[in-house]
Amino acid sequence: MKIKVNDEVVILAGKDKGKTGKVLKTLRKKDKVVVEGINMAVKNQKPNSMNQGGGRFDMELPIHVSNVKKVEKSTKKAKKD
Repeated sequence: MKIKVNDEVVILAGKDKGKTGKVLKTLRKKDKVVVEGINMAVKNQKPNSMNQGGGRFDMELPIHVSNVKKVEKSTKKAKKD
């Protein structure tokens, strides 16, 4: 996998196509990456001892590495491989 943590990437497919973000985490065994602010989902949490109120939380879900492309820092355009 050529994409590392803190790389700037552009999304090539899916509901967030065309958006850019920073890679927060890579999942090498599954060939997926977690990108900041991309592929958001809502998680409902019941009240518990750690979180008295419970509620709804936004979280980023992994996206397959084939659907992202590294962005060149100098030109801010998708890098050609």
